[in-house]
Amino acid sequence: MSEQAPDGEYDEWLDAIADGEAYYVECANGHGWLPPRRVCPTCGSRDLSDQRLPEAGEIATHTTITVPTPQFEDDAPYVTAVAEFGPVSVTGIVRGVDPDAVEIGTMVGIDVGDRVTTGDRLVVFRPR
Repeated sequence: MSEQAPDGEYDEWLDAIADGEAYYVECANGHGWLPPRRVCPTCGSRDLSDQRLPEAGEIATHTTITVPTPQFEDDAPYVTAVAEFGPVSVTGIVRGVDPDAVEIGTMVGIDVGDRVTTGDRLVVFRPR
């Protein structure tokens, strides 16, 4: 069996976030991961179940992008952040706050938005 996720599973995860049904996968040993995932990287368990993602997470680290690649030039400046939602870390773009006001420890919710430059969907954090 392949350990690669089928095409479209990331889009399904984004759809779940947009529908207010954000989730992560967890093995029987309590290790949490974001989908798509077929095997727990920590213990090798293939017994994974979907768990509801907490409604709020805390920014653990962030960086402000002021000089983007051409693919993202209309999005700049933007803040990319990693937020801890319970047992999982999620990477996304912070919106709804001035980039200079983003701080470690800021509580955020998770949503789906679009890149300004390309229109591609992405994970968005908004302060709570």
